Amino acid sequence: MKILSYFKYFYLIFAALFAYDAFSKWSTNRNGAYLSLFFVAFAIFIYFFRHKYHKRFKDRGKL
Repeated sequence: MKILSYFKYFYLIFAALFAYDAFSKWSTNRNGAYLSLFFVAFAIFIYFFRHKYHKRFKDRGKL
């Protein structure tokens, strides 16, 4: 179960990779950059979602 507590940080790594991808595509392929920015926002949302629920379950004594 401990691996799940570290897995949420991969979402931040994915967000950084997609942000770099969006930055590199911005001048050539604007639609691809918007898609990458969507994935950045989604990855950050999932990180905070998992962080919140991990903390909630930890406070309950489940994890």
